Amino acid sequence: MNGAETLLRTLLNNDVNVCFANPGTSEMQFVAALDRHPEMRGVLCLFEGVATGAADGYARMTGRPAATLLHLGPGLANGLANLHNARRARTPLVNVVGDHALSHKALDSPLESDIEAAAGTVSSWVRRLGAVADIGPGAADAVAAALSAGVPDPTDASDPSRTGASGAISTLIVPADLSWSPGTPPAPRRAPRPPRAADASDMARAVELLTGPEPAALLIDGAGLTESGLHAAARIQKATGTPSFCPTWPARLRRGAGVPHIQPLGYRAEAVASQLSGVRHLVLVGAREPVASFAYPGRPGVLTPRGTTVHRLVPDTGVDVLAALTELAEAVAPGVPAPAPVRAAPVPPADEELHTGNWAQVIGALLPQEAVVVDESITEGMDTLAPATADAPAHDVLGLAGLAIGQGLPVALGAALACPDRPVVCLQADGSALYTISALWSHARENLDITTVILNNRSYAILRAELERTGKGPIGPAATALLDLGRPDIDFTALAAGMGVPATRARTTAELAAQFAAALATPGPHLIEAVLRPV
Repeated sequence: MNGAETLLRTLLNNDVNVCFANPGTSEMQFVAALDRHPEMRGVLCLFEGVATGAADGYARMTGRPAATLLHLGPGLANGLANLHNARRARTPLVNVVGDHALSHKALDSPLESDIEAAAGTVSSWVRRLGAVADIGPGAADAVAAALSAGVPDPTDASDPSRTGASGAISTLIVPADLSWSPGTPPAPRRAPRPPRAADASDMARAVELLTGPEPAALLIDGAGLTESGLHAAARIQKATGTPSFCPTWPARLRRGAGVPHIQPLGYRAEAVASQLSGVRHLVLVGAREPVASFAYPGRPGVLTPRGTTVHRLVPDTGVDVLAALTELAEAVAPGVPAPAPVRAAPVPPADEELHTGNWAQVIGALLPQEAVVVDESITEGMDTLAPATADAPAHDVLGLAGLAIGQGLPVALGAALACPDRPVVCLQADGSALYTISALWSHARENLDITTVILNNRSYAILRAELERTGKGPIGPAATALLDLGRPDIDFTALAAGMGVPATRARTTAELAAQFAAALATPGPHLIEAVLRPV
């Protein structure tokens, strides 16, 4: 047994049994060890950003970290955007980053870089191994650190909505000579630090606010957005009239028929101001105070209206969000059951040309039970997807929590591996799809039931809107050219076919409905290019 095998066996001892990899020379010992331990599933990704995004999607659905295997500093750097998304989603994730042998570091060879500095931008825990004896303990510590923000709602196989992962990113740097040296026994399972209970004084203050005379609202995130958490929030609203909101694109949200509805905050400041108008007290339950994604001339960065006071019942990390929300419901709504949502099933729109207002209605009308919906629809879904799917069969939505585009296809890969018995639907904007389009190859290689709908409006439509909001006046031809994805038009069906994914193109709602239903009924990956009337 060498050091790489010590590392691999320690990960397995700590319930890490999937590794999304784009390895290089310094990681070859780990690659070779996979042959001796088939219980570790290695998944090849053609780009590191696919590997890190897939690990994010896997952990969002299981509550357990996956590993990534990345090649030195440049390999880690290629994965940083989706590690940023995972950090903002509070996903437990373990990066294994190979490095040059200790004797080779001083030579400053071409791939030498400061791995710790790059890892520190997205990781809560970083450790460089210095001796073979450190490998087992270091790997066990990495997994425990990834989970130590707390796992507030463990997986319950009887209820697929109950996983509420809350964690952090760990990065373990492994010099190549430690991997090839004789190993030591693997480390056993190391328990993560458990989540804390909410502070009693904060709980008492929240009860006072929700039962007091001034209007209050809850802003909920994390495990509060599981079905159990949403039922607690619905009980609170029924007893006190307190509405509940969640972030615009939460990491994971339970939705659909039979699930109490929660209103996502709008993306634009004016939408949030309208939603929170009249609210005097905003109580945060595992959520951050809402702020604008960007600064704009003459516009406020904090989205809480003037006159609204923010109170923190549960911090965004380290506290058992679901337990706190349940305790709050018991305090203000004892014996009050959650209202049973009764809503009509969605109906597909009449046959017409696809555009921003109707494509999501097709998806909502045909979405299967227990789907996992990966939402990177951005402009096309910002105001349309939530209402169109609110009455669809119960499902989970994985959102773009960190706003770094290129997440959708990789997160769908990880989610499908995590939940092989559930259909995965990836709603993907065209521009951001191209950041990680190579994920389609992994979809095909692993033969995963992922139906990808590319929303092709042939532009960076979100940036066109942002340009208008900066107040720069009329948009001229040079600016327009930088936001246009035509000349030539991108053929997503050809790209998909070239990577082994069957693909079709839809231009009308009837075509999209027929192709979406066929894709869902046929095992394996599929892609539909939905050509939308340009915004």
